[in-house]
Amino acid sequence: MKEIFGSTGRLAQALPGYEARPGQLGMAEAVDKLLMANGGRRSEERARLLMVEAETGVGKTLAYLVPALLSGQRLVVSTATITLQDQILKKEIPLLERVLGESIPVVCIKGRQNYLCHYRWYQYSSSDQLSLLADSEMTAITRWLETTETGDRAELDWLADRSPLWPRISAQSDQCLGSDCPEAAACFVAKLRKRAGSARLLVVNHHLFFSDLALRRDGYGEILPRYQGVIFDEAHHLESVASTFFGRRFSSYQLQDLLGDVERQVEADLSAERGDELQSAVRGLRPRLQQFMALFPPRTGRYPLAEARTQVAGWDQELRSLGEGIERLAALLDTEALGGEVWSLYSDRARELIGSLLEIGLEAGQGTEARYVYWYERRERSISLEATPVKVAAELENALYRTVDSCVMTSATLSAGGNFSYVKERLGLGEDCRTLCFHSPFDYANRSLIYVPDREFPEPAASGYDEALRVRTLELLQCSRGRALLLFTSFRALDLMAEFLEERLDHPLLVQGSAPRRVLLERFQEDDHSVLLGVASFWEGVDVPGESLSCVIIDKLPFEVPSDPVIKARMAAVESDGGKPFFDFQVPRAILTLRQGAGRLMRSSRDRGVIAIMDVRIFSKGYGRLFRASLPPSPIVRDLERVRGFFMSDESALPSDVGEVSEE
Repeated sequence: MKEIFGSTGRLAQALPGYEARPGQLGMAEAVDKLLMANGGRRSEERARLLMVEAETGVGKTLAYLVPALLSGQRLVVSTATITLQDQILKKEIPLLERVLGESIPVVCIKGRQNYLCHYRWYQYSSSDQLSLLADSEMTAITRWLETTETGDRAELDWLADRSPLWPRISAQSDQCLGSDCPEAAACFVAKLRKRAGSARLLVVNHHLFFSDLALRRDGYGEILPRYQGVIFDEAHHLESVASTFFGRRFSSYQLQDLLGDVERQVEADLSAERGDELQSAVRGLRPRLQQFMALFPPRTGRYPLAEARTQVAGWDQELRSLGEGIERLAALLDTEALGGEVWSLYSDRARELIGSLLEIGLEAGQGTEARYVYWYERRERSISLEATPVKVAAELENALYRTVDSCVMTSATLSAGGNFSYVKERLGLGEDCRTLCFHSPFDYANRSLIYVPDREFPEPAASGYDEALRVRTLELLQCSRGRALLLFTSFRALDLMAEFLEERLDHPLLVQGSAPRRVLLERFQEDDHSVLLGVASFWEGVDVPGESLSCVIIDKLPFEVPSDPVIKARMAAVESDGGKPFFDFQVPRAILTLRQGAGRLMRSSRDRGVIAIMDVRIFSKGYGRLFRASLPPSPIVRDLERVRGFFMSDESALPSDVGEVSEE
């Protein structure tokens, strides 16, 4: 590894201005040691495990890619985002091919919905619906198909994130005709799977990986070819994603989507006489679904399913009535299955929906909550019923740790207060999992400040907090001359701030929801003095080096709502195991989210700026010590004048009297 990552190594020779980073070398050596450990895994053994926290600037992607490629093994690299997948394929792999002097057999596999389906494209482009689409888009797709080798929508940088066109022409798994497809020879997904069979490195996202894992566990086949080990990047998302695929779900949207597909297929394939009974079944199911949705209170949000069940007279009967309607549709679809595989696919979808509906709906409130939490979510136009595992550790043990030789988990945020115990416990990792932490090489001490308001500033629960937050935020933005990312824990807080700043701020205001995320980030980076407001996804994945992002303002410590059914069930499980839900569950989760938000500031060694955390509980509460211990090693100030002086000073120094603030 030193030959590659050292100060005179191959990377230094290939990259002008390369600076060797001890953390990167240390991580690469640890990954290499794990992968190259002698002896294969026996069936009764679990994988060799390694957890690495590598903060911003360490260079963790290369640190695991190099030993992975040199191992000679077939490995999976799983990321949380398609963005990181694309970065690995377009930036890191071409660099390593130059450095290692060889072609690297790597394939990036995304969910099927990311690829164009030739059959659906030809159907759509020859239909009457064509008039609904701009000719320029049709022409662009046609020209693209003449040159693309992958069919990946990521190549269409002009296509909107929520394009109404793409769902009509993409390779959805539940609409694939398989060997019956007249365009099977040209299929992008089939070609991708063939290439994956000979690749040494498979790059996927967490959703696809766990979808494959769930299929293998249930004996329904596989998406990915066999592999020896897996490297999880952005591993702080693992529990959340695993919970989705190890649980069950029924939604009104899924059923409505199936009914729409069946209607279109009837019109395309069947005569009026043959299709009449199917059309009748579809028409009969729609009011029955609406009747079922009306059983739930009109308030939007996530709630325990047992509460809804106890409030509805004849719940089981209502549930079975909807299930019987779907079963009748499935039986009619079976009669058409001999005429083509697509009908069999629709029948399978219907019966999967029946199974999920009855399993979730009948089990809720029946004493099975020890393993699963049963809940529902009402949105404006849909209802979903969910069964989510309270713990995923046992599922990961059987489906993952005992099926691969090695498993590496890495992220910039895996520890809370320097302790890995929370993540290890949630993922079922014991003493056999080695943990390492490599701190950021960035000069936080001399190039950044952390600002926390003075002790007179109200706590978030106080009546004057919202007004104080808005006024102080405006003052901070005047100090930073815009150039700020504002992160909120709720849309309500975001909306209040946006309305307040709209009339008072002299800089461009960019608000989540006003344009696609990608567009907002592009505008934010291009305008050196703009201000971007966001929640949820904007707490991570925002990578804007340079002057455009010189200030990160966080409205409050990001504690999750304890009334959320999944959070509530997991807190109860912690308590039943003898733990303290607040300190063992809520605090670590909030710390990891806060670290993600704070990590948006310094994206390169030349960056400089302020992280403002507008929550005095970081000093006024005992648990605040854990939050402070998890923040970057920046000087902490509580005087706004220090912030003003920082932004007025040149880039070479901070005010000489700035230092760590005492707790008193």
